[in-house]
Amino acid sequence: MATTFIPLFSAKIVNSSLDFMTPLKKVLDSHWYILGDEVKAFEYEFAQYVGVNHCISVANGSEALELALRGLGVQPDDRVVAVANAGFYGSTAIHAVGATPLYVEIDPVTLTLCPKALMAVIDTKPAVIIVTHLYGQLANIEEIVRIAEAAGIPVLEDCAQSHGARRNGKQAGSFGTVACFSFYPTKNLGALGDGGAVVTNDSELASKISQLRQYGWSEKYQVTIPGGRNSRLDELQAAILRIKLPLLDQWNDSRRSIAKRYNEAFAKLDMLLPSSIDVDYVAHLYVVRVKNRAAFAATLKEHCVSTDIHYPIADHDQPGYKAESVSLKETELACQTVISLPCFPGLTDNEVSRVIEAVTAYFSKGE
Repeated sequence: MATTFIPLFSAKIVNSSLDFMTPLKKVLDSHWYILGDEVKAFEYEFAQYVGVNHCISVANGSEALELALRGLGVQPDDRVVAVANAGFYGSTAIHAVGATPLYVEIDPVTLTLCPKALMAVIDTKPAVIIVTHLYGQLANIEEIVRIAEAAGIPVLEDCAQSHGARRNGKQAGSFGTVACFSFYPTKNLGALGDGGAVVTNDSELASKISQLRQYGWSEKYQVTIPGGRNSRLDELQAAILRIKLPLLDQWNDSRRSIAKRYNEAFAKLDMLLPSSIDVDYVAHLYVVRVKNRAAFAATLKEHCVSTDIHYPIADHDQPGYKAESVSLKETELACQTVISLPCFPGLTDNEVSRVIEAVTAYFSKGE
């Protein structure tokens, strides 16, 4: 049996062919490290890629969500729709602005926000609807936007895991009122540290978020918008993201190719697989659902295959926050059964085969 562990993700492998020194040296030689030419160029290029008019880069994806909510005018005690199976990131932003999460059930197939469940709460007039494109899978965003527009409610797309996902020629981040991205190193488009962005077609909203990321200034040292902070993507990270962005679609194709191999190999096994391997899925995570997750993970560990759980605790069950009692059967079932397998650019054919063999070995034991 193999003794070398297959990682869930490897920045070393993903970044191995890239020349980081040239762009980094360019920034170092410029002696300009914050809100300079690299940030401006990246914001323009990323907005063009997503297909929107404005990109405002920020320090990380979590602050992107918070600043987007502030930009949309969310007030303390407002209610914001979110799903409860996505790692508490949206919930963190909601609590940060003093609002209350309104957790809505997920679709049992895609594990993203269920439009029917949204319809059931839309008359309560939530302030914003956060739609998380989980694991790289686009939600039923067109239907959600239709419902939201009819009710006059803005849609915030959480695209932290869905860079490059598209449907009918439209990119993740271009469907709603505003969208947020993370550039954490494990993301499909990852920096060498933290980073994030807010994108939108709304010029007034873009201007407001640009002010909020820098203390709420309208001009230097003049604070005109409350709730601002220091949340800026630095020049070094922007320079790295600029050399990675042209490779994003190629990397997403690689991820999907691995996901397709898995889906074909696992089709007859007693497990639930990702619902799509088309371009609306960029395989940020390859997540399956199994009945006995602990035994499954133990078998893969025996075969030197890494796994992880995204995410084991539903947001409304987090011990640090008292949520109002809700019944979210599909959400809770997902949290009990999901498990992630290695799926990233640079994973070799042999390593993919080893993952398949390990999964097959588990089911051959009759677990």
